[in-house]
Amino acid sequence: MKILFMIAIFLLNVGFAFSVNAENAVHHYTLENGLQVLVKVDRRSPMVVSQIWYRVGASDELTGQTGLSHMLEHLMFKGTTRYGPGEYSRLLSENGATENAFTSYDYTAYYAELENSRLALHFELEADRMQNLLLLEEELMKERQVILEERSQRVDDNPTAAFSERLKATALMTSPYRDPIIGWRSDIEQYQRADLLLWYQHWYAPNHATLVVVGDVQPEEVHELAVRYFGDIPATNDTPLTLKKRDELSQRGKKQMTVKLPAKMPVLSLLYQVPSLVVIEESKDWEIYALILLANILDGNDSSRLPKSLVRGQEIATYVSVNYDPLNRYHTLFNISAAPTEKYSVFDLEKAIAQEINRLHNELVSTEELNRVKTQLRAQEIYSQDSLFYQAMRLGMIHNAGLNWQLLDTYLARIAEITPEQIQSVALRYLQDDLLTVGYLEPQAMASTTSTVGE
Repeated sequence: MKILFMIAIFLLNVGFAFSVNAENAVHHYTLENGLQVLVKVDRRSPMVVSQIWYRVGASDELTGQTGLSHMLEHLMFKGTTRYGPGEYSRLLSENGATENAFTSYDYTAYYAELENSRLALHFELEADRMQNLLLLEEELMKERQVILEERSQRVDDNPTAAFSERLKATALMTSPYRDPIIGWRSDIEQYQRADLLLWYQHWYAPNHATLVVVGDVQPEEVHELAVRYFGDIPATNDTPLTLKKRDELSQRGKKQMTVKLPAKMPVLSLLYQVPSLVVIEESKDWEIYALILLANILDGNDSSRLPKSLVRGQEIATYVSVNYDPLNRYHTLFNISAAPTEKYSVFDLEKAIAQEINRLHNELVSTEELNRVKTQLRAQEIYSQDSLFYQAMRLGMIHNAGLNWQLLDTYLARIAEITPEQIQSVALRYLQDDLLTVGYLEPQAMASTTSTVGE
């Protein structure tokens, strides 16, 4: 299993629209127990991607229990009353399937890619895991150590990741996105089987789940299979766990933070507080499409403004990246990260990035440049259709964000409508100091990588 910390960001790179006709239209079913089923037909090969999404992730966790969703993801492979540890993966592998899982802030998902004739097997196994997980104490002890080692390798001993984790916790005050998906080390070390059992019993239920199936299938047959395997599983009742909401306070001034860690190079990160498509008022939702374009104008490819100017032009940065996730459940961050070359400091780099942002504030993006970015997004969309997995991902992410999957149909049209004036408008509104948190990674000698107690 693996965490895809920024899995939603692929939407910036591939777009999330597709043309609709009678054959590839999305079919949406709802079972009596609340299970949602989304089916999209793609007959280019006799394969199918089958995913089950649970509407629970790191953003639902309580203080002191961070990483609980990710731990449960690991334990979902460790046996049920019917199948022993590892049997889920073995049975799918013997039937030619590849499978995996991922945890994000707002969902946890499990998937398999297999021949269409084997779809019933995946449904059977997932329905079994939804009801009959054992959550053995000895397996919890093993996976706790696995995850602690995973955290050490990916975060604690990775200065850039450790820096980003600390900076995000500073940029966000009340948002659940301030806590890492993998969890803080002290939390991973202490939660018990009873905590995981409560989490599993509440969230792993049909009324908190969505099946997404894309491939060479008959939609009504998929619906019938879903009813056969999942239809008798009871729904759970809403509890305070379900109803918890913790969006971020509005930022009212610039924040700055220096993090000193054993590292080989300094890093600069600029985090701007911005809305997502989920939280913005419908009358202003054009701003989200403008922000998506703005991110691509700055760093859509090697010819975009920041890499062209800072990496290849002035040679002031070794790399620069821009990330924005429009599908978060709560307010999110527009992130510009870069590392300076040896002759320059993070402060030189910060000044150069500020000049590019001021340019966006004071000059309209040319129609030619904007159209080029729109064309790139459209071209990337064409290539994205070669992957059943990413077709399913887009459906699952949109639906689990609480949005209508039909937004997929209008995405490129909405992108095409954005004007240079609207790009300037969102740059002025959101890329401004009162919404900014600046972070500097200050390298220290590489003598020790021991984490600070309590992180």
